Amino acid sequence: MNTYKLTLIAVLASLAVVGRLFFQFVPNVQPVTSIIIICGFYLGPVSGIMLAFLSTYLSNLILGMGIWVVWQLVGWTLIGCISGWIGRFSFTYPLHLLILFGICSGYMYGFIVSLANYSIAGKFWPYYLAGLPYDTYHAIGNGVFIAILFPVITKIFHRYRQNTN
Repeated sequence: MNTYKLTLIAVLASLAVVGRLFFQFVPNVQPVTSIIIICGFYLGPVSGIMLAFLSTYLSNLILGMGIWVVWQLVGWTLIGCISGWIGRFSFTYPLHLLILFGICSGYMYGFIVSLANYSIAGKFWPYYLAGLPYDTYHAIGNGVFIAILFPVITKIFHRYRQNTN
């Protein structure tokens, strides 16, 4: 992994952390998942995982650590891995398919984070069903953020490809 790629991941992590802090007052609406999806899509699963770890750890240093951090790491790492595998097949997916993947990722992330309650209290389904509206906010937010950020961040990744070739 070269210095340019590490710098790009660090800039995306700072964008994710600032975005998460900026939107912390809107429940479950945050650009972190969308940025991880876009990064994994273009840079591969390893970069998606690195971005997931960096953005989770750095944002939770400010917002607070707890048992949920482990499950956030699992959720965002899995999303970064899957988006990296999707990007390995082709870079020419239509935007609406990535938006659909972002929406599905919001529900998948909510399911994984809800497992934290099961590990503590032993009651999963009541907790998950009560949090389903918030997972819907997250899913819709992912779709909106991907629609807004994908064209902008794509230009950065095209420049990255030109500089590495």
